Amino acid sequence: MVGAVACSGQDTPTNAIEKSTSINKILPLGASRVQGDRPEYESFRYELWKDLVEQDWEFDFIGTMQDQASYQDFMGLEFDPDHEGRGGWTSGAILYRLRGWLERTGAPDIVLFSSPGGNDALQGLEYAAAVENVREIVEVLQAENPEVTILIEQMAPGHSDIMNDELSQYFVAMQNEVADMAESMSTESSRVIAVDMHTGFSDELLADDVHYNVAGAEFIASRYYEVLAGVLEK
Repeated sequence: MVGAVACSGQDTPTNAIEKSTSINKILPLGASRVQGDRPEYESFRYELWKDLVEQDWEFDFIGTMQDQASYQDFMGLEFDPDHEGRGGWTSGAILYRLRGWLERTGAPDIVLFSSPGGNDALQGLEYAAAVENVREIVEVLQAENPEVTILIEQMAPGHSDIMNDELSQYFVAMQNEVADMAESMSTESSRVIAVDMHTGFSDELLADDVHYNVAGAEFIASRYYEVLAGVLEK
C-alpha cells in the first residue's frame, strides 16, 4: 500500500533466480506492506520469518524481489529477503505481472496475499474492477499450482486520520468480499483462507497513514503464523 504515490507499472530487471526446492515455498505477495522500507516502516516478513525459524519449520520465502535493508541475524541464520511486494502497485498491476513472476520463481505452495485492493482504494479506483482483479489473481495462482494454499488478508485499516466514510466502506466491502472468496474459490485441493487483520488493529500499530511500525509488523506476522501453523508441511 502507499499514500499519495501512484503505481508506476514498471517491473524490476530480470535477474536469474534459482527455483526453490523447499517443501514449504511461501510467496509474500502485495504492495508496500509486503515490501517494507526500513527505517521508515516495516514489512511483516521479518517478524514472520523469526516466528517460523523459532518453531523450526522448513520453509523458503520466494519472489523476484529482494529486501536490501539491514536485518539482525536470528538463531544463527540470515533473514530470507525474497518477496513479491511493490510499493504503490494496484491489483491490476499485480495481476498483469504475476504470471511472469511465477515463471521465474516456480509455483509457490503457500501465498500470503497482503491487503488486496488496498492501493486501488487509496487511488480512488473502481471497486468492482479491484474485486475482479483480486479474484483473477487467485485463479492465476491456482492454475499455476492446483494445490496452492492462499492466505488472503481481510486487510488492516489505515490511520483513522485518513479513513473517511468512503474509504472505510471500501475496506469493509473488500473484507466481506475476501470472506466470500475464501468460501467460493476454495477447491478440494486448494484452500483459500481469509486472515482477519482488521480486528484489534489500531493507529498505534502504524508508522504513518498506512504502513506498519515494528508493533504492527509483529501483529500482522502473528495473525499469519496462527494460520500457517496448521497449513505448513512437516
